[in-house]
Amino acid sequence: MIKMISSGLYSSLQDLGRFGYRNDGVPWSGAMDLSSMKMANSLVGNREGDTVMEFTATGPSLFFEEETTIAISGGEFEPDLEGSKIPQNKAIKVPAKSTLHLGIAHSGIRGYLAVKGGFIAEKVLGSSSFYNGITEKATLKKGDTLSFPIQVPSTLETITSAQKTNFDANEIEVYKGPEYIFLSDAAQQELENQVFTVGTDSNRMAYVLEYQNIVYANEILTAPVQPGTVQLTPAGKLVVLMRDSQTTGGYSRVLQLTESAIDMLAQKRAGEEVRFRISDLPFGILV
Repeated sequence: MIKMISSGLYSSLQDLGRFGYRNDGVPWSGAMDLSSMKMANSLVGNREGDTVMEFTATGPSLFFEEETTIAISGGEFEPDLEGSKIPQNKAIKVPAKSTLHLGIAHSGIRGYLAVKGGFIAEKVLGSSSFYNGITEKATLKKGDTLSFPIQVPSTLETITSAQKTNFDANEIEVYKGPEYIFLSDAAQQELENQVFTVGTDSNRMAYVLEYQNIVYANEILTAPVQPGTVQLTPAGKLVVLMRDSQTTGGYSRVLQLTESAIDMLAQKRAGEEVRFRISDLPFGILV
């Protein structure tokens, strides 16, 4: 068992997500940075979709009642175990009756903690990913207790360590969305050439990108959207939908992030800059 001594910021349990219910308005959810989540699970011999803990900017402090093996991935935090610094992106043995402090993010913003065997959590609609209104909790709180399997044998191949992700990169790959073709040539050039700044009101539902030379687009009839869809409002607001986003929208879908680009953007904090690298793939990736 693990006890939350302090909760950190926006700490939650996440897995690969909740699929098959978007027609009912249920978002996918899941880890914001899926590649980091999968890395943490691989380090401790878990399946890639086993439940992990996600935390943002400030990690929680945890007390481990039993021995286990953990891995911490994602943004660069400052974890210490019983007062001694420990590395990230490496499997670490945690003795029973130990306290882990995950610290503050110095690079990137989201961290992932995997325990051997995965966190034990109730699945709702096939997923343990927290989402307000679907799961009992939206975030973890001080005093919460979490369970994990004891002495779990693993038949999966494990890796002993992994390379740190470069969170300083600022170019994110996108495809042309269904309404991209309706933008003027000048507007298309602006989207490709401008530098965008992550807004302060960015969260698990959407990232707002601020920019100088405003581009405009018309509203559309309500149409399907998904994580990574870049919406452009008639007022020129640029919104990138993230893992907890709605399932339909009425704004022009001008671009679509690749999966790796969603992971990269999820690690950007307010004030950091990004720019789009538009793929040559045909527009209309969403239907």
